[in-house]
Amino acid sequence: MSDERTLAESSTNASPSPSLRRAGQLTGITLVFACGTALFSDGYVNAIAGPVNTILKSYVYKDYDKDALHRFSSLFSALAFAGNLLGMLVFGVLSDRIGRKFGMIFASVWLAICALLSACAYGAGGSTGGLFAALEAYRFLAGIAIGAEYPAGSVAASENTEAKDVPANRQQMYFIIATNTMIDFGFVVASFVPLLLLWIFGMDKLEWVWRLSLGLGVIPPLAVLYFRMGMAETDHYRQSSMKNVPWGLVLKKYGPRLAAVSLSWFIYDWVSYPAGIYSSFFVDEITPNANLHQSLAWGIALNAFYIPGTIAGAFVADKLGPKKTILLGLLAQALFGFLLAGFFPSLRGNLPLLIVIYGIYICFGEFGPGNNLGILASKAVAPTAVRGTFYGIAACIGKIGAFTGTYVYDNIQAAVAAPGENLYFSAPFYIGSSLALVSSCLIYFFVPPVVKDGMLKIDEEFKEYLAANGVDTAQMGVQTQDDAEAEAERHAKK
Repeated sequence: MSDERTLAESSTNASPSPSLRRAGQLTGITLVFACGTALFSDGYVNAIAGPVNTILKSYVYKDYDKDALHRFSSLFSALAFAGNLLGMLVFGVLSDRIGRKFGMIFASVWLAICALLSACAYGAGGSTGGLFAALEAYRFLAGIAIGAEYPAGSVAASENTEAKDVPANRQQMYFIIATNTMIDFGFVVASFVPLLLLWIFGMDKLEWVWRLSLGLGVIPPLAVLYFRMGMAETDHYRQSSMKNVPWGLVLKKYGPRLAAVSLSWFIYDWVSYPAGIYSSFFVDEITPNANLHQSLAWGIALNAFYIPGTIAGAFVADKLGPKKTILLGLLAQALFGFLLAGFFPSLRGNLPLLIVIYGIYICFGEFGPGNNLGILASKAVAPTAVRGTFYGIAACIGKIGAFTGTYVYDNIQAAVAAPGENLYFSAPFYIGSSLALVSSCLIYFFVPPVVKDGMLKIDEEFKEYLAANGVDTAQMGVQTQDDAEAEAERHAKK
């Protein structure tokens, strides 16, 4: 057992706080999942926009003004993105200043409210334009909650993986399953729920289908709210948070790591976008006149490719370490991306083989960067005092990569080839695979490896660094209400 783990055990309260007991004796592993599994709801709420957008635009209101439909379709996605950015940045700061628990509770409550409002959206006087405006507004507000979850829930989950009752050789696995794997399952379920509702209600009651698809997003955040209400702040936060951060010293030491992980996250989301190009190609090739049932079924099949990659990567991350795992994933994804691009003319006539290679490409994306960028952002970049802020910045820059990729790749395709030509499909994969190699270089040269109980080590190094530069570290850490109650209870027993 490492010295860092021994130090962590000695600094942990001898008995769980009263709030932990009220929450049903939540301890290490269960705390990790209570913090992280709400990301399932974020994956669901994010992904459900696609089927709902298709139902509204192509079926329910297909005879509405075409320009208004196009504007709504674009804003429905773009406003959620804007909300994501705001939530990540604001709650990144707040999670360091106020605590992780505040951000997690806000995210759960706010997301549930927005899902309910979206399901009940109504335009003044029953107008379609008013309905679209309401859905756009609720989508933006939901985006804030989704964004808040990253620097609050993910950071708290990562910190709880170093609790004394979490197996040291499974710290990264539990974090991955509680975060990225939950997001991926949210994607799959978001593809399945509209299809299930369509089977129940049929094509003549599509309003029930899209409203219930949005409304069911209420359930996941409320399912974890009770446990979040009762949990305490993490040991890391209570011991190493800091109200007055010397930002000059912080950026001098940790700025390069933040830049490397942020740029890698940007590239990953940029690289991931081409997968959507082949998704539409598969549907058009196999079912050129696909109806709504077939389109939704294909959404389930294509999203399912993410699951084996994230699960396999979760079991490897502790053995290889997150840094080596992400490098392996990036290099393999680049290889299969080049195969997809270079051999597309031949693979186009062998659709089953093309789908297999495409599936492997998706799997390695989740196996490596999809699973481990969050680990690097939370465990290898910065100390507890600024961990939420840095994580929010890195995740925010990643989202910008996804958003810009959506528009840039369309322009690249239009510039290099006509729609349907081989190069039209190949070009994004040449670019994406090359960027995956760039990302692997950034990770290799600028980001340190993640080790067991590494966050504790980073905090100790940070305190030594501040002390060497004349900063008083005696006031680091906070006593929360939970700590005060636990202390009073111990005194009462004496």
